[in-house]
Amino acid sequence: MTTTPATSVQSAKPTVAPPLESGDRLTRPEFERRYATAPVTQAELIEGVVYVASPLRFQQHAEPHSRIHGWVWTYQVMTPGLSLGIEPTVRLDWNNELQPDVVLLINEAAGGQTRVDADGYLEGTPELVIEIAASSAAIDLGAKKQAYRRNGVAEYLVWQAFEQKIDWYHLTEGDYQPLPIDNEGVIRSQRFPGLWLATGAILSGDMAQVLTVLQRGLRSPEHQAFVAQLSTPA
Repeated sequence: MTTTPATSVQSAKPTVAPPLESGDRLTRPEFERRYATAPVTQAELIEGVVYVASPLRFQQHAEPHSRIHGWVWTYQVMTPGLSLGIEPTVRLDWNNELQPDVVLLINEAAGGQTRVDADGYLEGTPELVIEIAASSAAIDLGAKKQAYRRNGVAEYLVWQAFEQKIDWYHLTEGDYQPLPIDNEGVIRSQRFPGLWLATGAILSGDMAQVLTVLQRGLRSPEHQAFVAQLSTPA
């Protein structure tokens, strides 16, 4: 008598993405798959490692964020050819998908390096990235800074909330160098002429002085030349 070998039958189970946790090492597609179903409000893939954001405190993040956004928003609306975003998803490369606090972009039609992809995310390299760093300072000035540098982000500004310090870097020959600060405490962007920041004033919350200094930058010949350049088809 012949017997038929027993076969095991398993019921089909729906595929469920594993949880998304800080320290996971993932590819960008796998990160996006898990992020889509994860019960987290913000997570980033930095150099292939997942970082899930902590809750944000008002004085160490929300308030500085509002000040820096007000400053750069004023510049953007006075400079046709630019776009400004808050916490966009940026597909920087296959190991980095970030959500910077603020990005200032040159529009693609004006020669910029980023575009909005089919999913509605930014893809490419923003010209200016701004991060508010409190508990994340080690990441923002470490792995994240390295990712921005390697991908050619022209300028990177980090507001260290606990230290009450602003670092603004410019990419020079493949490395970040700090932009100089003048005797009045003003830093001037090299990539965005006329974008002047009164560091002491913004740290203390004196936004009237911040905007006064910015208006000087907006009236400068350098800014006028930049606006004319942006209006010329790339």
